[in-house]
Amino acid sequence: MTEQNRTTRYATPAQIHGILQHQLSLLGEQPELAHLLPPVMLWGPPGVGKSSIIRDVCEQAGVGFIDIRLSQREPVDLRGLPVPDGESVNWLISGEWPRDPNSRGIILFDEITAADRSLQVAAYELILDRRLGNLYSLPDGWLVVAAGNRAQDHAVAQTFSSALANRFCHLDVEADLDSWCQWASANQLHPDVIGFVRFRPECFFNMNGPIEQGWPSPRSWTRVASTLEHADNHLDENTISLIIQGLVGAPAATEFLAFRRWSKELPDIPAMLRGECPIAIPDRADQRFAFCSSLAHHLWKGPENQQQNRLTQFFKIGQALTSDFATLALLDATAATGDSLQDQRAMDVFCHPDFEAWSKKHGKVFNQHMEKVA
Repeated sequence: MTEQNRTTRYATPAQIHGILQHQLSLLGEQPELAHLLPPVMLWGPPGVGKSSIIRDVCEQAGVGFIDIRLSQREPVDLRGLPVPDGESVNWLISGEWPRDPNSRGIILFDEITAADRSLQVAAYELILDRRLGNLYSLPDGWLVVAAGNRAQDHAVAQTFSSALANRFCHLDVEADLDSWCQWASANQLHPDVIGFVRFRPECFFNMNGPIEQGWPSPRSWTRVASTLEHADNHLDENTISLIIQGLVGAPAATEFLAFRRWSKELPDIPAMLRGECPIAIPDRADQRFAFCSSLAHHLWKGPENQQQNRLTQFFKIGQALTSDFATLALLDATAATGDSLQDQRAMDVFCHPDFEAWSKKHGKVFNQHMEKVA
C-alpha cells in the first residue's frame, strides 16, 4: 500500500475542530440534516484535550455547550423522573436539555466508556434518535458528540454494543505536540513549558511509567504552565518543584526543572524587544527553544504604542536566528485560535514591512513546516 493510499488513523485537534465546525455549519444552514449527520465519537487517552476541543469549537462558534458526564449520572437523570398523576404517570425531564427550537450547540456525552452498560443504554435513544420517547426531542441545531477512553489507555473502558458503535463516526485522537504548542502560544501559556516540550517531545505525553500519580500529558503541562504563571512571588522554588512533580511525575519534572534553570540564564528578552540591549542568541539548543518561546510570549506584552517597535526588533532578532528557530518563533507569535485579537496580531506580523526580508531568508523552511502541518 502506498503512502498516498494509506488511511490516516489519528485525527489531529485541528482536523476534529474542522469536522465539528463543518457539522455545526450544516445544521445551521440545513436543520433538516439533523437526523442524517452521524454523532461523533472521540477515542483517546486521558489528558489529550478531547473535551477541550469541543468546548473551544462552541466558544468560537458562539453556540451552547452541555457536558454530560455519564459515569457520574443515573439512568433516571437522562430519562426523567416518573411522577404519579392519578391513574397515569407523567415524566419530569431534566432541565439541562435545550428547549429553544432555534438554539444551537453541542451536547457532549463525556466519559461514555466509563459508564456502566445501563447508563449507556439510557443514553442510546438521545444519541441515536435525538429524542426521549414521546417526551422530548433534541432541537435540530444541536450536535451530539461523545468521548471516551480505550482499553489500552489504562482507564475504565466499557465496550459498546454493535448497534451503538455502528451509528457513530469514530475518530481516534492522540497527543499532538505541534497543535498543542500553537494553542498554548495563542493563549499565552508560560513560555518555559512550551520551550521544554519542544526541546524534549518525549516528555510531552508518556504513559509508559507509573500512572497512578502525576504523569505528563497536554492537560498536566497546561496545569504546570498555570502554576508557573500564578506562583511568582507567592511560592518558593521548592514548593513549585513539588507541585510540578505532582502534576507530571518525577522523571519529567526533573528534566523540566533543569531546563528551567538554564532558561533563567537567557538574555533580557523584553529589553531586547525594546531595543535596549544587543541581540544575543544562546548557543545551547535547550536555551534556544526557551529563547524562541519567550520571544513570542513577550512580543505582545507592553504598551500598545510601542508595539511596532517591538515587531521591528522581533524581525531583527529573527534575522539572527537559524531558519528552524526563526520559524518556531514566528509560528508562536502568530498562532491563531479564532480570537479576533489574536488574528489581528497575526495580520500585524505578516503585513509588517520587515516580513519580506524575513521571508527571503527563512521562507523555505517556513513553507516546508506549513506543508507538513496542513
